[in-house]
Amino acid sequence: MRKYYDFSPLNRFIRVPSAPVCFKSCYYSVMESFGITVFETPIGPCGIAWRGSKIVGVEIGEADEKETRHRLRERFAGGEYAEPPAFIRQTIEKVRALLDGASPDFSDTPLALDSVPDLNRRVYEIILELKPGETTTYGAIARRLGDVSLSQAVGYALGKNPFPIIVPCHRVLGSNGKVGGFSAAGGTATKLRLLNIERARTTSEPDLFGGLPLQERPQTGW
Repeated sequence: MRKYYDFSPLNRFIRVPSAPVCFKSCYYSVMESFGITVFETPIGPCGIAWRGSKIVGVEIGEADEKETRHRLRERFAGGEYAEPPAFIRQTIEKVRALLDGASPDFSDTPLALDSVPDLNRRVYEIILELKPGETTTYGAIARRLGDVSLSQAVGYALGKNPFPIIVPCHRVLGSNGKVGGFSAAGGTATKLRLLNIERARTTSEPDLFGGLPLQERPQTGW
């Protein structure tokens, strides 16, 4: 049986305390539901947040359930732990399938992009074209954008990706197949683990990391 976590001792929704958020509330109606939940996956607990009919963020790579909850509260102040609606349940099953070695299609996943800068959105659109096992480079994306000098900006956009796994920033490598950075919890170890699941080729050997616990969060965040 699939397990969704409800952390309230009275089996009620929890009001999350104030904390920094990734999306400005002015983009959404006050009548829209703002939900968060934690779910189990083959790589451990992950989290997802939604507002109305769109996903506003995904959390991966935390060491345990407690850290996943903590990070969700930091990122999505005002969200309530809730039973996920149908479109969130469908997305969760796709995430689980991907992390179990399948190749689900996320192209129809509703993402909240209203507050995402235009350049970041264009970068995300490009990497959404990548299938599991396929990779590209920061430089290749910059060329797609029409300016080879944008490689660093591409890296910055990927570091701000609110939707890891769904928007597969782990499939973007450095030059010569080097793994490059990864801003989710666990850093490069998490990135290598995802690439290993997808059987992607890099100049590092991901199999060495497959059974290891995830590293602590790097100092740089989303």
